[in-house]
Formats: sequence, C-alpha cells, structure tokens
Amino acid sequence: MERILITGALGQLGSEIAAFLRGEYGAREVVCTDIRDDPSGDRAESGPFYRFDVRDGERLAEVVRRHRIDTVYHLAALLSATAEARPTEAWDLNMGGLATVLEVARETGCAVFTPSSIGSFGPNTPKDWTPQDTLQRPTSMYGVTKVAGELLCDYYFHRFGVDTRGLRYPGLISNRTLPGGGTTDYAVDIFYEAVRHGRYTCFLKGDTYLDMMYMPDAVKAAVELMDADPGRLRHRNAFNVTAMSFCPEDLAAYIRRYIPAFEIDYHVDPVRQAIAHSWPNNMEDYAARVEWGWNPEYDLDRMTRDMLTVLSARLEDAHYVWHDAG
Repeated sequence: MERILITGALGQLGSEIAAFLRGEYGAREVVCTDIRDDPSGDRAESGPFYRFDVRDGERLAEVVRRHRIDTVYHLAALLSATAEARPTEAWDLNMGGLATVLEVARETGCAVFTPSSIGSFGPNTPKDWTPQDTLQRPTSMYGVTKVAGELLCDYYFHRFGVDTRGLRYPGLISNRTLPGGGTTDYAVDIFYEAVRHGRYTCFLKGDTYLDMMYMPDAVKAAVELMDADPGRLRHRNAFNVTAMSFCPEDLAAYIRRYIPAFEIDYHVDPVRQAIAHSWPNNMEDYAARVEWGWNPEYDLDRMTRDMLTVLSARLEDAHYVWHDAG
C-alpha cells in the first residue's frame, strides 16, 4: 500500500482506520470519502476529503485516478439494526456500493478491503467455535448483504484478478466514535453510561453471548491482512477474526471492578435480540492465525480498563471516574 482511499471514512471503523493510516503513510497519501460532510473537520483538514455517494462510479473512478490510488478500504454500509429497519436501502447501498468499488478496482488495478461480519452467519450455523468454512444462511438483511458481498469479492478475484481481501468482524468497541446502528452497540453504550450515570439499560438479554473486538485490534487486523503476502492466503473473503466473547452480565461484572456501584437492567429490543440470537457465541479464527499471523492484543479486562480510562478523561459530564482495582 502506498496511496489509499477509504469509503465511509466518517463511520465507526472508517474514522479509526483513516486516522491510523494517515499516521502511517502520511495524510496526503490517504484519501477519505463519505456521503456526509465532515462535521468535525478532522478528516477534511488533515488530508484529502471528498463528499460523494460511493455508488457514483464515475466520481469514484475520477478520484482514484486523480490520486493514483492502489488500495481501497471500502467501509461504506448500513449496519445491522439500521439495515433491518430499512432493508431495501441497505441492499441498494451495501451491494450497489460494493459492486461499484469492485468495478473501479477492476478498471484501475486497485486492491480492495471489504469488511464482512459475524452477521453473515445464521441460526443454523454452529454457534460455538464457528468454523471458517461453514453454513451461512443469515436471517437479517445485513447478513444477506454480507454473504453476497463475500461471494462477489471472491468472484472478482477469480474472474478478473482483483486483489480482494476481507475479515468477518465481530462486534466492534470504540472509545472514539459513537455507535452507528449495530446489534452489538450495547458494548459501546454501556461504557458511556457507566462513566456518566453509573447505570445502563441494555437492549439485549443479560446472557446473550457475542464475539467482540476492541477497535485497535480491528484496525490492526485490517492493515495486517492488506500487508500480508498474497501467496500465503488460501482464503481471501472473508477471514474469521475474534478477540473475546462475552454477554452483558459479564461486561457489567468487569466494569464493577473499577466502578463498584455500577448497575445494569434490561429493556429488550426484540428486533436486535432476534438478530443477536441468530449469530454465533464465538468464532474460530485458526485460518487467520495461520495464513497471515493474526493475534489480538486486547482481552476483556484490558479493553475495559482502556475504555474507562479514556472516557473518564474525555467526557465533560463524567461523574463516575473509575479507580484501579489492581
């Protein structure tokens, strides 16, 4: 990678990857795009930024050629809960955007990173230690677009030689950006509410286990995969990656190590609960470890400590500043 373009650069994952890659490669070498204006000005002020719809192939190709892009991180998509509320729009954006990016990559010779998700699995997939290669019959529109996206990326690799690569992410936890409509959003919300108010009302049942990953590991995984020797990659789209699996009750217990008075109660959202129930408890990521050396750095305790440290220092309305229990 030398010259990089990021779609969806203002989203939860996009903003983090953009900041990291601009630090690594230089701000002028990383072009950020999104369908929205940049409200903070961070992306636009620190380097090239373009506002356009990723489904506009002519505009995308123009920017790719102008900046001589060699790698695209395609991160523009509607997430699980939002996609379920607006399924037609989700299909149009998630699949139309990906198809446009792949066509531009075919024409210009770019490599493409596309995230898939734990949502690509369904209720008939093995729920524990879900294999890399297994049954994928999702019951959400988000999941349908992710499976179709994996297949489309495989097609462009085998048919046209486009260097497509991707990861099946678990739920992602960030201390920099707010949630964007995902089923695993509770695992971000809970930290904000713990620091601000000392309590949280969760929209999933307390014993709902899901795979999760802290954002620094998510960024690390994407960059390492795109840097990997293609000769070692038996899989391409998409590698299972994981770091930890927990339920809301587990997470609340870890938060109480640092905020002992923290309380959690529940008001279950049936739509997001149904989506979560269709997903695995935890994935097996042996292929990623063997083929390109994947190894996460954050477990549940280290992630909890870091989230509480950062948010306690940042939030002006923080009332419950955590203390070190160790």
